[in-house]
Amino acid sequence: MKTKYLFPKVLSVLALLIFTLSCKNDSKNTTEDTAAVDSTAIAEVTSDYQISLAQWSLHKSFFGELKNDWQWFGKMLMTNPDSLLQGKLNPDDFPKIAAGYGVNSIELVNTFYYSKANDMDYWTKFKQRCDDAGVSVGLIMCDALGDLGNADATARQAAVENHHKWVDIAKLLGAHSIRVNAAGKGTSEEVAENAIDGLSKLGTYGASKGINIIVENHGGYSSNGKWLAGVMEKVNMDNVGTLPDFGNFCIEKSADGCANEYDRYQGMTELMPFAKGVSAKSHIFDAEGNEVNSDFLKIMKIVKASGFKGYVGIEYEGKELSEDEGIKATKALLEKVFKEL
Repeated sequence: MKTKYLFPKVLSVLALLIFTLSCKNDSKNTTEDTAAVDSTAIAEVTSDYQISLAQWSLHKSFFGELKNDWQWFGKMLMTNPDSLLQGKLNPDDFPKIAAGYGVNSIELVNTFYYSKANDMDYWTKFKQRCDDAGVSVGLIMCDALGDLGNADATARQAAVENHHKWVDIAKLLGAHSIRVNAAGKGTSEEVAENAIDGLSKLGTYGASKGINIIVENHGGYSSNGKWLAGVMEKVNMDNVGTLPDFGNFCIEKSADGCANEYDRYQGMTELMPFAKGVSAKSHIFDAEGNEVNSDFLKIMKIVKASGFKGYVGIEYEGKELSEDEGIKATKALLEKVFKEL
């Protein structure tokens, strides 16, 4: 992904300010003119990052308590997906819910709408809900569609084609990307080779629709920043990139947590050159409102240094705060960090 750095833009703004101030004694200049230029400069510098809301932040509110029985969840998703929606909130209302948090962009999760994959009438109405709420869809996070790094070529092609419908939905909604997984079985080299093939084929379809295909560090080899960056380099397509997640750097889990965790700051540095979105994962906050596991300011400095500009998505997955409180805490922290950059 080719990115533009903030530095040239800041220089142009400063040059404009210097020119304006040098002419302050000119009778044609007024205090109001200078104030207008100052305001423009501030807008240029502070508008590089906005906040979006990932729908997974409310997964308990939509699904109810799943008790981490993902085998059962997967079975029900394939046979009766709507039966999983046992929470107090309705995914249909997510645009309005998100607007209530003061965000204007949302990141959908396909598993909340699994039964609606072929219902374009539903998505047309959903787009109207977004318009009515004053929010846009930035991306759709896609899971349970098959492994794009599957060792079996037929199964891998089926996974590619399973994603096509969500590319079409993203196009209808005006989203810029779908988020996918570079998963598969085998050695790191084998999975990389297969994922390159699957992502390239899906990227070709995405390009025909004007949609990006972005891979999140989401467990397994993909949580190794060097591995995923290597896959991106080999795919080498303008519309195939990454969705770096602040916290998803556990390569191998154990009964007690994570048995093999990649350094998140190194991983973010390696993945940001290919980023077309950023996910601010949060779990636990200290008394000062900082995330305990991730130094948000340090990570956002990495994001800034990469030249990325755009939305940073709230993705709260903690247990100590309610989903509502966690979303608000993450938003407040991001706002504070943006000011400190």
